[in-house]
Amino acid sequence: MLKNYWKIAWRNFRINGSYTFINILGLSSGIASAILIFTLISYQLSFDRFHHQTDRIYRVVTEFHQESIEYQPGVPQPLGRAFQHDYNYAEAAARVCVYNNALISLPYEKEAPKFEEVDGVAYTDSSFFDIFNFPLAKGNPGPLLTEPNTALITQKLAIKYFGAGDPIGKTIRYNNNRDYRITGVLKDIPDNTDRRQEIYLSYTNLKDQDAFMASDSSWGETRSGMQFFVRLKPSVSPELVTRQFPNLMRKYDPDDAATTIFRLQRLSTVHFNGDFDGPVNLSYLWALGLIGIFLVITACVNFINLATARALHRAKEVGMRKVMGSLRSHLFWQFIIETAILVLISFLLAAAIAILALPALNTLIGTHMSIGLFTHFESIAFLITLLAVVVFLSGSYPGLVLSRFRPITALKGKLSQRNVGGFPLRRILVVTQFAISQLLIIGMIVIAGQIRYTRTTDLGFTKDGVILLPLPQPDLLKMKTLAARLASIPGTDQVTLCSYAPASGSNSQESFTYDNRPKEEPWSINIKFGDARYLPTYQMKLVAGRNFFAADTIHELLVNETFVKEMHLRHPEDILGKRLTINKWSAPIVGVVRDFHNYSLHKAIDPVVISPRPDRYRTCAVRIGLTELHPALTAIEKIWTETYPDYVYSRYFLDERIERFYRQDNITFRLVEIFSGIAILISCLGLYGLVSFMALQKTKEIGVRKVLGAGVDNILWLFGGEFARLLLIAFLIAAPLGAWAMHRWLQGFEYRIDLNWPIFAIAIGSTFLIAMLTVAWRSAKAALTNPVTSLRSE
Repeated sequence: MLKNYWKIAWRNFRINGSYTFINILGLSSGIASAILIFTLISYQLSFDRFHHQTDRIYRVVTEFHQESIEYQPGVPQPLGRAFQHDYNYAEAAARVCVYNNALISLPYEKEAPKFEEVDGVAYTDSSFFDIFNFPLAKGNPGPLLTEPNTALITQKLAIKYFGAGDPIGKTIRYNNNRDYRITGVLKDIPDNTDRRQEIYLSYTNLKDQDAFMASDSSWGETRSGMQFFVRLKPSVSPELVTRQFPNLMRKYDPDDAATTIFRLQRLSTVHFNGDFDGPVNLSYLWALGLIGIFLVITACVNFINLATARALHRAKEVGMRKVMGSLRSHLFWQFIIETAILVLISFLLAAAIAILALPALNTLIGTHMSIGLFTHFESIAFLITLLAVVVFLSGSYPGLVLSRFRPITALKGKLSQRNVGGFPLRRILVVTQFAISQLLIIGMIVIAGQIRYTRTTDLGFTKDGVILLPLPQPDLLKMKTLAARLASIPGTDQVTLCSYAPASGSNSQESFTYDNRPKEEPWSINIKFGDARYLPTYQMKLVAGRNFFAADTIHELLVNETFVKEMHLRHPEDILGKRLTINKWSAPIVGVVRDFHNYSLHKAIDPVVISPRPDRYRTCAVRIGLTELHPALTAIEKIWTETYPDYVYSRYFLDERIERFYRQDNITFRLVEIFSGIAILISCLGLYGLVSFMALQKTKEIGVRKVLGAGVDNILWLFGGEFARLLLIAFLIAAPLGAWAMHRWLQGFEYRIDLNWPIFAIAIGSTFLIAMLTVAWRSAKAALTNPVTSLRSE
């Protein structure tokens, strides 16, 4: 029986080659997209789930409750020791302090090479490796990093630094400051972890990097790089631990106990929580999953549409089989097997497409994903489920329709469209397809518009033509010398020494008192340090007062317009001359800067204070005329290297740094753009197939109409009019759904575009144009056929 089913299926595929091609292309496109989306979602959901007992591992995070809530993934450094001293809730607890962009040198190797490690180094407790599953590949398996001046590196760095030699006992030097002896080599860090550091240093050496940070008196200092992890005992609930943190604060830091709240964050959620700098928004993964489902549905709808459109051509075959004794169940399973064969072929093609497309997807997202179609249990289960769903969705209805034909009616050729579901069913299916396509197009247009807005909106400063140079040493004389030499380069407009650019991922929040008031204000300020050329270099504007005078100490301050509004003052001039006290130093306000975006457009503008303070300068910013860019870059590198010969030169363009704020949005746009194109392709394939069968069925009608005087435009409208109405109905369904979904997405931006009618006009217009071109391409052939030929063929 199965052999007979296979023969019949293969014969039908060969006879109806165009039908087979359209179905395979549509199904393989949808299935390949589903495989890629499943791979991406599985990869993101796997982050940091390979550690042992992940469900009991938590990160302690900080919330500052003032007028609004500020979220911080870091904690005060003394919290780790205090928690372990006062409570016995954790099996293991570890502090880890990360410093990015580390200079690593090998002072005792030939030529003493230097390397810049962007992911930096991590000072950590030995218990860190009891919590996280980063096993040793070489070295003593006992307690790690218990001795001062010891380090662990990964296998990749061991080969990079020492080649094939044994790294154990070798020395690395961090930031030209302190030597560390390598006591172990870790296996390479997996891709699916947010802990990217490949160099771990003994926590006892943190005092050498920052004595205040390492002290037990730094309760008021909270940095994102200073984090604390615990693995709770099986009998301890996270709610119990969270209830103890207020007691801890009242004991060790009573002044901040009312506003500083600590919470436990489960490790498996760290990757997705944007409030605490999680790199991926979980809602994006849900959206991608829905897109994958939509694409599979669109491909299945195509198959059903074409199968039911072809049903009349197989009526006599069905009638003959029933006369010869075939049962309805036999006919049903014959069509299911035909569908399964087509789907299997499509699966093989889809797997090949997905494998070929994966490198491009990895490049787009910046990952190293692999498709383990037949090696991972989750992938195998997904493929089997997807195969069963596609076969069931695609084959069940056509099989039921074809198997219920009455043999006498079928053999007499008296079946009509009503017997195969008719046009109402196909209308519903076409509307479904194009509603999905238009929904994706609306999303693509809105995301593209928001990205364009982020690139063109006035940020309050000029980002183009600004180069950021890291300053490796807080040496004021060297910094001033560097700035003076850079200012003399032809084509250089301005040079400033500062802590950070106006918009930066690194920001410093401080509490303060205003105008000698007895208490601190119930909100914090974002403080940026820069010299007197900070404003002209970034082309920032004053709305009141003046710029501060050049000085090597804090003697004058600038604030932004938001600061003035927070103080409930009507005019910027009203704040001039008022004094601010920040961390025991005080200075008057001499100017008000026009508001600028100090974060991405996802976040509101903070109250900002700008002040000179050379010991906090970490960056030299240079504005260059774009016409002199290349010779200026060469000269800048030469001068920087001469100033800091013991360090590795690096530079960044400010506009590229700001573009990083929207990396996730850019990736989302590209994915939606790609999958929208695939949805439209599948829908148009279905339209082309339907119009082809309509043309065959209406051959005689077209001939008669042409004989009676109908023109080509009338014949084209015979095909296009029906689908134009269906596209309009699809739009009426997709528009409100798209508006709701994109309104939700835009809520992630404090500054955003409006959802207006041109967005929806473009969506319906582009879909209508593509669909009508598809219909016209096939129906034009029928319209131009000689009516004599059409009538003779009947």
